[in-house]
Amino acid sequence: VSFKKSRCSWNKLRTSAGAKTIYMPKYGAEVIMPLIFAKAGEVNRIKKIGGKDETKHFLNNLGFVEGGEITVISENAGNLIVNVKDTRVAISKEMANRILVSVN
Repeated sequence: VSFKKSRCSWNKLRTSAGAKTIYMPKYGAEVIMPLIFAKAGEVNRIKKIGGKDETKHFLNNLGFVEGGEITVISENAGNLIVNVKDTRVAISKEMANRILVSVN
């Protein structure tokens, strides 16, 4: 994920496993982040889905489409249960890191 330079401060975030560090804009810019960082109960918009074409196609069939809404219901060891198109779906933390979202 890349960000254009802007006049904002940056937050340093770590994944739940503590393995990766990313920097995200704090104010004045749209925050785009991996789904793994989304707060439970907060409605997010899917911006991009990474991974192999077959994985993207599979997720697309489940309702994971760019521009669609997604809400994290719960998290356990980085794995998520999400609500997408009125359906609850469990996804791994690896997959959650490939789905980029913005807060609605």
